[in-house]
Amino acid sequence: MLKQRVLTALVLAPLVIAGIFFLPLQLFVIAVAGVTLLGHWEWTKFVAASSRFSAFVFPAIILVGSLFALPITENGLQLTAVSGSALAIAGAVWWLVATIMVLRYPKGTSWWADSNAAQQGFGVLTLLPFLWSVLLLRAYNYDASPYLGAKMVLLVCLLVWAADTGAYFAGKTFGKRKMAPSVSPNKTVEGLIGGLIAAVAVTLAVAQYFSIPFSSLTMLGVVALVTSFASVLGDLAESMFKRVAGVKDSGSILPGHGGILDRIDSLTAAFPVFTVLYFWLA
Repeated sequence: MLKQRVLTALVLAPLVIAGIFFLPLQLFVIAVAGVTLLGHWEWTKFVAASSRFSAFVFPAIILVGSLFALPITENGLQLTAVSGSALAIAGAVWWLVATIMVLRYPKGTSWWADSNAAQQGFGVLTLLPFLWSVLLLRAYNYDASPYLGAKMVLLVCLLVWAADTGAYFAGKTFGKRKMAPSVSPNKTVEGLIGGLIAAVAVTLAVAQYFSIPFSSLTMLGVVALVTSFASVLGDLAESMFKRVAGVKDSGSILPGHGGILDRIDSLTAAFPVFTVLYFWLA
């Protein structure tokens, strides 16, 4: 299993980085939308519906409709667009709500555990803001600096990967106190702290290396800290939804890793939170 995970990561990481930097913006939009649609399909495993197809139709229509309703030109994807900002903010607010749901679990599930509409809505709130946050960052200041947005997208990815890696090693070495045993028994408070420290350190180093503009190191550190904490919540939230649905993995498309959602769960929370905080604080 570990060998499969490493081999898959060694293949995926260069492809992701190449796509971020070298795909023309329009093709980048299509690629991220495709990944998001796959995520929506896998989300149907968490939905109490008569069929997975029926649970997929509504989110797919909303996602595809948003691509036609909102501008996807370089200028139209700037965060100053009211519609784009609203989606990013909606994502950040959703993760505040999801935090409460995770902290209360298994209490408070009765109103949504068997609700088709609520579970589909959770999927839309998880994946649609993720899609548009990635696109907004990629298009940031595109006319003046075509690769600045790519660097910012990669920065968020590196932040999340650092948080995951730091949490794994800190948890293995020092982990004693369970963080959310009812949701994810293997996660520890020590692992969380190690992940947050690693994420902040990597963010500060990479931001300076890439010459990403920010008002101060302190503010960027705050943004990194909150974003890395949100990424942990993304992972915990998916674990919660899987437990309620009684499934182990969201899919099997990635050998050793499970499904698309199993790989981007942390990113779905990190991107909206980072996007909003970076443009407001950093």
